[in-house]
Amino acid sequence: MRKPRPLADLLDTCLGPSLAAQGFAASDILVAWPEIVGARLSEFTQPVKIQWKRRSPGDAPEKRPEPATLIVRVESAFALEMQHLAPIVIERVNSHYGWRCVGRIVLKQGPVRRAEPPRRVAPQVTPEDAKAIEAALEPIVEEPLRNALARLGMAVVGTSTKGERTKP
Repeated sequence: MRKPRPLADLLDTCLGPSLAAQGFAASDILVAWPEIVGARLSEFTQPVKIQWKRRSPGDAPEKRPEPATLIVRVESAFALEMQHLAPIVIERVNSHYGWRCVGRIVLKQGPVRRAEPPRRVAPQVTPEDAKAIEAALEPIVEEPLRNALARLGMAVVGTSTKGERTKP
């Protein structure tokens, strides 16, 4: 029986051909983009493609290629700041790879895909806790305030653990 392998090991195998078409040698720049540029920059930017200069037929095969152009999608409101930070991003990408592979950055304005935030689970409240919340809200006559406080009470009682909770 084969030993289980992490999904990350299979990522380059599955996505390799499509990434190569975009100029990426591997998926690591896409996966490691937040670590390379930082959380703030990665929130508003996304690497799209790496364009390498074509080799002329007379170039030696062992000659290191000219630095590539990294195309980065950036949200329009953040483009000016990214333009000022481009030298730092180039330095970080090159240090990630360990050689001067990127020489310049071209910014393309557009929406950046973001991961969906995890959905919240509705708090579970025991029947006796629900009765205690209702009893605490009895003196309140305004219906919108009563509903808001009821939701707050459900959230507070539902998220705390038995040891932390104090009964009203």
